[in-house]
Amino acid sequence: MLNRILLGAVALCLPLLASADTLKLATTTSTYNSGLLDAILPDFEQRTGTEVLVIAVGTGTALRMGQDGDADVLLVHAPDAEKKFMDQGFGVDRVGVMYNDFVIVGPASDPAKIQGSHDGAGALQKIAASQTPFISRGDDSGTHKKEKGLWKAAAIEPTGDWYREAGQGMGKVLQIASELQGYTLTDRGTWLAYEPKVQLQLLVEGDKRLFNPYSVMQINPARFPDLNHKGASAFSQWLVSANTQRLIGEFKINGKPLFVPSAGKE
Repeated sequence: MLNRILLGAVALCLPLLASADTLKLATTTSTYNSGLLDAILPDFEQRTGTEVLVIAVGTGTALRMGQDGDADVLLVHAPDAEKKFMDQGFGVDRVGVMYNDFVIVGPASDPAKIQGSHDGAGALQKIAASQTPFISRGDDSGTHKKEKGLWKAAAIEPTGDWYREAGQGMGKVLQIASELQGYTLTDRGTWLAYEPKVQLQLLVEGDKRLFNPYSVMQINPARFPDLNHKGASAFSQWLVSANTQRLIGEFKINGKPLFVPSAGKE
């Protein structure tokens, strides 16, 4: 098996690596960092004989890869950007797969006094007022898009030394927030995977605006006929099948489920 994770500039080499027996999946770092893909992809590979090359990047980058024909299929979590992608004719057959939610985590000392809040925008207002470090993904990922929406709802344009854009994946951002004893917004799946590794606490959850749905989209064959569309279709159908939805629902860390399967429930 090839290394399952391919990042950054390596993605540019994918046309040289791919074959009829490989499928290029551009997806969010959360599906990889959480361990979900390592848990479920062997089932697809065994059933189909197709190896999945995973490019774990922010959703914005994954969508751009789809627009450029550098991936066969996308698994992402930014509904507004996904709809725009579909409306512009880059994708076909967008289907909901699963969901979790975003949470705000930070130091146990909680200088912004946000613990127990269910208001994401209100929590950001308090963080800004406290001038405590806030670590942003800063990478146009689905998480970054959600964060920007919350700042807009809070009527704040975050600037200053306390606001730091990392340009990194979620796991690295959690590590940076831990080192600086600052706050960040994270998907729950990656948080549960990294919780034992960092000195942070979950402080804000339960805001309806923090809902985090994931969808699978195939790249439009009319735009890029040479992609592995057969493999992409098989992968999409496999993701929403009853067996894979069961695997997603059964995936847990320390007894806690990370994702809720949602195929056919929209």
